[in-house]
Amino acid sequence: MTAEPRSTKVLRFTKGHGTENDFVLLPDVDDRLDLDADLVRRLADRQAGIGGDGVIRVVPTASADDQAVRALADRAPWFMDYRNADGSVAEMCGNGTRVFAAYLRREGLETADEFEIATRGGVKGIRFEGDGENAVIATNMGLWRFLDPARAEADGFDSLVLLRDRPLAEDPWSALSVDMGNPHTVVALPGPVDLAGLDLFHAPEVRPVPPHGTNVEFVRVVGTGHIAMRVHERGVGETRSCGTGVCAAALATSFWAGDAEPTQDWTVDVPGGRLRVRGLPGHEVELAGPAALIADGTVDLSAL
Repeated sequence: MTAEPRSTKVLRFTKGHGTENDFVLLPDVDDRLDLDADLVRRLADRQAGIGGDGVIRVVPTASADDQAVRALADRAPWFMDYRNADGSVAEMCGNGTRVFAAYLRREGLETADEFEIATRGGVKGIRFEGDGENAVIATNMGLWRFLDPARAEADGFDSLVLLRDRPLAEDPWSALSVDMGNPHTVVALPGPVDLAGLDLFHAPEVRPVPPHGTNVEFVRVVGTGHIAMRVHERGVGETRSCGTGVCAAALATSFWAGDAEPTQDWTVDVPGGRLRVRGLPGHEVELAGPAALIADGTVDLSAL
């Protein structure tokens, strides 16, 4: 008997976004899709494809390629198989978790107000708050840590960041590295620097060079418990929002303010909207915000 092929020429998709961090969702409940890097790049292409900051395959956790992910199936039936727009595999995506959860609820794959999903960064708890236009989805993003806690504790910073458009004679900006299950480097902008005026077209230069790349967040304090942020995402470029980056930025700002394990709420403004970050006991953190599913359709792969 000949095995059925795992791929097809026509795919169903849903387009969604969380604070304008946008994704192509591919339902694969029967685990038949071969999602390679080339296909991801073609789907995410904003000129010739559907367009998105990333691609999310919706697949049963028990069918995941990664044995460590499959082991999570008893707790979390559905796996968020996330890929960056350049085709690279990523641990997880904070805004993507909300869009993924909204899709599961809409399709009846999950029906409760609280449930868990599986990611390469572990299990993430989901909670739906409110209804209608004011509804938000909260994700327990799990544990976070500073990548170099000794240097962070001693200096408040552990790395340097330089943008390509800044004169080389200028000093690099100090930054703090935060592990959210994926890597982040958070810059506290000096007072005279305009956040909106930064040129983030090119990837920032980070020293020392992170072995697996990093997302870089640039932060401006707006007021008590309130910051604004822009981000250059690893494997994507500048995006309108980054959920794990928002958390990293709030945590770093709390640390610089003298709170090593924050438990308060932070409001974080990004170009795509506003998100809430809440420090939780046990060195965990929660991200809350909206999610929108804006289109459904099919794509002919032979035309990409």
